[in-house]
Amino acid sequence: MPNRSNELAAWDRDHFFHPSTHMGMHARGEMPTRVIGGGEGVYITDTSGRTSLDAFAGLYCVNVGYGRKKIADAIAAQASELAYYHAYVGHGTEASITLSKMIIDRAPKGMSRVYFGLSGSDANETNIKLIWYYNNVLGRPEKKKIISRWRGYHGSGVMTGSLTGLAGFHNAFDLPRAPILHTEAPYHYRRADRSMSQEQFSQHCADELEKLIVAQGPETIAAFIGEPVLGTGGIVPPPVGYWTRIQAVLKKYDILLVADEVVTGFGRLGTMFGSDHYGMQPDLITIAKGLTSAYAPLSGVIVGEKMWKVLVEGSDKLGPIGHGWTYSAHPICAAAGVANLELIDELDLVKNAGETGAYFNAQLAKALSDHKNVGEVRGEGMLAALEFVEDRDERRFFDPSRKVGPQVAAALAERGVIGRAMPQGDILGFAPPLCLTREEADIVVERTADAVKSVL
Repeated sequence: MPNRSNELAAWDRDHFFHPSTHMGMHARGEMPTRVIGGGEGVYITDTSGRTSLDAFAGLYCVNVGYGRKKIADAIAAQASELAYYHAYVGHGTEASITLSKMIIDRAPKGMSRVYFGLSGSDANETNIKLIWYYNNVLGRPEKKKIISRWRGYHGSGVMTGSLTGLAGFHNAFDLPRAPILHTEAPYHYRRADRSMSQEQFSQHCADELEKLIVAQGPETIAAFIGEPVLGTGGIVPPPVGYWTRIQAVLKKYDILLVADEVVTGFGRLGTMFGSDHYGMQPDLITIAKGLTSAYAPLSGVIVGEKMWKVLVEGSDKLGPIGHGWTYSAHPICAAAGVANLELIDELDLVKNAGETGAYFNAQLAKALSDHKNVGEVRGEGMLAALEFVEDRDERRFFDPSRKVGPQVAAALAERGVIGRAMPQGDILGFAPPLCLTREEADIVVERTADAVKSVL
């Protein structure tokens, strides 16, 4: 339906304010508008009839793949039975209560309760408030600062955008705001001292964190937040020993650990949670994306038993906790979550993410690790990235104005595969649906190699 597609594109330019988009180029028609009409498995189809293999699962989120009737039916059934009721003052629905239990059953040891929201950003806003509340209840009003990492991504609200350590989310927004601090990213490839091994760099990161804590005063530092694997900051797995060393520092100074598992939760690394994969013992876990495979908007904060006891103490002292969202634990979204987690188990997607993800990463490295302009091929589970450089021996990066990463992503899209040009570097990222097959992985690798060759 070309006429309809053209009409939608015109309406889009004239009326739709897109997130993370060059507004002027879009409004002037200098960048393409693509209207997505349908999806099946790992493929999406736009209204012009063009089909693409989505090797980024939307935004790391369509874990079970597109077109899963089981989730659609669960949404429809819940909407017909009870489209909405709030979760305030002890109200619940069968879907929200069931999903809470399913999450705790799958969560790392020591987790206790789930608070639901709609996006990873609002979940991290909840985390910040709970951390402050926790320390006030314990009589430590000065212990409020939260340390994040440069290149970390934790949302784009006022406080969550402050937690995020990427310049594009700060520029002209008067961010970051106090009391947020940032420390070094666990980005071994970009280490200043190239002689450092992974273990040495992990110790360096832990030492830098401790220096910051001591300089600020341990009595003022409340929490440390980190993604098990850096996501939007470049899809960067941590160097060997990183989380062991970081957690030792946090324990030494009685600092809470928040694991932001919006990307890694529910199977992406080949384990149900990234915390399990790296031996993390968080006090709070942020979840979203894979919780419903984005079939409905839903996020959550998984609260550890240690924190939960203090929150209960606070409520006994102060009355009902003054925090809530209208759509918390929305029954339609919760029903989608229940069906999604059931599908993850039924299809054995966690295992597939580990096995097919390892195959995908190995084949990507085999095809491109020797390319003169590929500085690093990296990944873990169903996450992978290529980092492009002008000179790999000297680790000299391209001038950002050349937009090499976006050029390769565009060339790949022309070949029917969607990868993502990551911010702050010439990096091409992959986060396919967890149902990706080896045959589909081969398609992604073959076409990526061709796209790289065409640009570089």
